[in-house]
Amino acid sequence: MAKKQFKAESKRLLDLMINSIYTHKEIFLREIISNASDACDKLCYKALTDDSVGMSRKDFKIEIKVDREGRTLTVSDNGIGMDREDLENNLGIIASSGSFQFKQEVGDDAKDTDVIGQFGVGFYSAFMVADHITVVTRKYGAETAYMWQSAGADGYTITECERPTVGTDIVMHLKPDTEDERYSEFLESWRLQELVRKYSDYIRFPIRMEVSKTRRKEGSPDDKPEYETYTEEETLNSMVPIWQRRKSSVKPEEYNKFYRDKFHDYTDPQKVIAVSAEGAVTYKALLFIPGAAPFDYYTKEYEKGLQLYSNGVLIMDKCADLLPEHFRFVRGVVDSPDLSLNISRELLQHDRQLKVIAANLEKKIKSELAKMLKDDREGYEKFWKNFGRQLKYGVAAEYGAHKELLSDLLLFYSSTEKKPVTLAEYVSRMKEDQKYIYYAAGESLDKIDKLPQTEGLRESGTEILYFTEEVDEFCAQILHSFQDKEFRSVLDQEIAEGDEKKAQEAMGAHKAAFDFVKETLGDKVKEVRASARLKSHPVCLTAGEGLSFEMEKYFQAVQPDSPIRAERILELNVDHPAFQALESAVTADPEKAKKYARLLYAQALLIAGLPLEDPSGYTDLVCELMK
Repeated sequence: MAKKQFKAESKRLLDLMINSIYTHKEIFLREIISNASDACDKLCYKALTDDSVGMSRKDFKIEIKVDREGRTLTVSDNGIGMDREDLENNLGIIASSGSFQFKQEVGDDAKDTDVIGQFGVGFYSAFMVADHITVVTRKYGAETAYMWQSAGADGYTITECERPTVGTDIVMHLKPDTEDERYSEFLESWRLQELVRKYSDYIRFPIRMEVSKTRRKEGSPDDKPEYETYTEEETLNSMVPIWQRRKSSVKPEEYNKFYRDKFHDYTDPQKVIAVSAEGAVTYKALLFIPGAAPFDYYTKEYEKGLQLYSNGVLIMDKCADLLPEHFRFVRGVVDSPDLSLNISRELLQHDRQLKVIAANLEKKIKSELAKMLKDDREGYEKFWKNFGRQLKYGVAAEYGAHKELLSDLLLFYSSTEKKPVTLAEYVSRMKEDQKYIYYAAGESLDKIDKLPQTEGLRESGTEILYFTEEVDEFCAQILHSFQDKEFRSVLDQEIAEGDEKKAQEAMGAHKAAFDFVKETLGDKVKEVRASARLKSHPVCLTAGEGLSFEMEKYFQAVQPDSPIRAERILELNVDHPAFQALESAVTADPEKAKKYARLLYAQALLIAGLPLEDPSGYTDLVCELMK
């Protein structure tokens, strides 16, 4: 029979598809198996209204056969099959799909029939690995079978042939290996098993294949055992996704095993979130909050995303668009029959359905975390230890676009409770006349606890939130307030409410000493003033408006030569003996007074965790004053 030509546009599409559309050649097996599943689904659907079919769902199957010597890989099904007209329409015109037409014809009656392929190009992905494809098929109700053959864009032939039963065989003759490509891998049993489990594990019909195994020969001696190889047909896919089962029918250990196996984690998930949604978009999701942060979680190498399925067929291994950045720690799967897939199932349109699913999942994750915080505080604190920083990043990101969503999930260490607390808990304990949510930032809880600036508030019993991570202050600045209470740093500015007048009086009484210290230190400090909050300590350093010392340290760590620098305000305790010694020396021994001023400034830098400008000079100064 004369060879028929593809239409010109089909030739161009075939060339584009083979060379550009699919990212990985291994995808071809997923496409061929999905087509076989569609064929089984169509006949299974027909059997519901046609008793003469004589088959039920359990009778359908897909088989994979390998001929290493002949370099052929065959995928067979006992589905609906095709006649000559179907072959012309489905395989003669690229991007024409019998599955799509079937779904259009049956409409709502087929909502339980999971037809996968709807765009008619998946079959041609086989040409990425095969230089020749033969299709032998017989349609249900027909006596004649047909053979379709093609070597690619040069055209195809259709001839009558023999096939004893209804169904379709796709015989792919693999290309010879090259230096760059090893097509023989698709003749390896282990590789085919791997691909089936990766992409087609949840196809609803059994995918069977002869698998080579080894066993000990019967009667072989114990000291020199002999072994023989044999083949056994195995079902490669599990067929029923765990997320399609009712949550009440799944044991916790089954969820745990699925998570560990699927995501290669050694620890059980801390929380399982099962979602089943119907409406504008129908989907099922099975989400997991890991029990521990992956070792690379806070690195650039970590990739977020959920596995995306359409009717049980893997579309994307990590669909980042399904998770907002602040919930990037969540792992899991989403399966929807409603996704709009374009020319290839690898290229997912960023359409309304995907955005709806993502928005719904964000709300669900938030509600589950809020529930854990309320009902399982110990569990939530464990989660916070693993991923709390990510929620803080979420607040600080995108100019605070998500702060309303995340603010009530935040935890910070409390100076009075000696444990992490929520912002709502802090506000509920505020004194009646307290205006601000006070916080102090530093390298560790212990160092913050010893800061001179916190002493007055701690003595009065005022609660302070301790910020020990770089993102904390950015978080507070973005939030600005919580329940109408503004955040106020105890380190950045004068915060002792009601004591400002006392400080101003002290400045006037000791004006000569403060002027002397400012003149001695010059532009090292913006201002020298009396402190209203220091009790037992002689000195502290606070930042001016804007940048804090912790932020300065952050920018210096990112860019060591950064010119960004917080303003330095030196606060002195006029009731401390050190200040009194300095003040006495201002008139009695001005040179010694200068040394005292430099010493107090260096001590303030050390307390604030800032580097000394001249460490060697500082030690010489201490030694000199010890004489």
